[in-house]
Amino acid sequence: MSSDWEVLGLPGGGALPAIISPSEPATLADAGKKLRDEISALLPRHGGVLLRGFSPAGVSGFQNFAASFGHPLLNYEFGSTPRSVVEGGIYTSTEYPAHQTIPLHNEQSYTRQWPMKIWFYCDQPSPSGGATPIADSRAIHRRLPSSLVRRFTEKRLMYVRHYGNGLDLPWQRVFSTEAPAAVERYCHAQGIACEWNDDGELTTRQVCQAVARHPSTGDMVWFNQAHLFHVSALDPAVREALLAAVDEDQLPRNVYYGDGSPLEASALDEVRAVMAEESVSFAWQHGDLLMLDNMLAAHGRAPYTGPRRIVVAMAEPHVDVSPESGHHA
Repeated sequence: MSSDWEVLGLPGGGALPAIISPSEPATLADAGKKLRDEISALLPRHGGVLLRGFSPAGVSGFQNFAASFGHPLLNYEFGSTPRSVVEGGIYTSTEYPAHQTIPLHNEQSYTRQWPMKIWFYCDQPSPSGGATPIADSRAIHRRLPSSLVRRFTEKRLMYVRHYGNGLDLPWQRVFSTEAPAAVERYCHAQGIACEWNDDGELTTRQVCQAVARHPSTGDMVWFNQAHLFHVSALDPAVREALLAAVDEDQLPRNVYYGDGSPLEASALDEVRAVMAEESVSFAWQHGDLLMLDNMLAAHGRAPYTGPRRIVVAMAEPHVDVSPESGHHA
């Protein structure tokens, strides 16, 4: 450990996250390579590192710090939630209404290509609420019933999305293009089945992993978003209104087993319960920077009041090339 900072943990918490706090006033830029080396050593063990007490870097300083790890910052492609670009490779956190909870999830684990690293920077903490809960994906995998894990692993998951029609993000925003041919090229490259409907809207289907093996640590992790995409994730009133408007197979998003058979809501309730028990939360402070290994740690968002500005960066794309994926880099 460097004498320039302390490595701590949350009071009463477990290994996630490690907290690096400077012993004397310092900026992220000053800490430089030594800090990056420390984080790289801590991240595989802890899954997440919180930098707290450094001089606030601002959005540009955050952008420079995230990019300094050697991987270009990624665009938010094939997104499932609304975000806005702040600067190159820097996005707002998910723009859902402040009263809503965003459940724990690993970023883009509903597809077969995802970022290995994700950063969050607190430019403005909310007056109340607004935490970004995190959880150990290895622990979730270990704690779930072995029969459930085996069933999900063998069957895999099929995510079905119907875009637009005022019910979900339009395909033009998800794919960042107005050209259907560009959508088709992207889907073909990613192993996504796509179909244009009579009304000009788009439906996609993709069979993806339920669990994954971390390419560096070798750890097995619970890695999917079935508990977010499934109809059981909707607020009962919202679910009732949607099902009054469209048939279940036309919902904006849903998930099935990989063979198309129904996924049990009771199984997803078990997943949600384990995730809740593994959840770790802390209140944001201005200038905090949280770095997660996106496979080792899930994240979410608690409801909040007042203004809040958390910005996000992602890097180091990873493609699922397991034999059963049918996807080759």
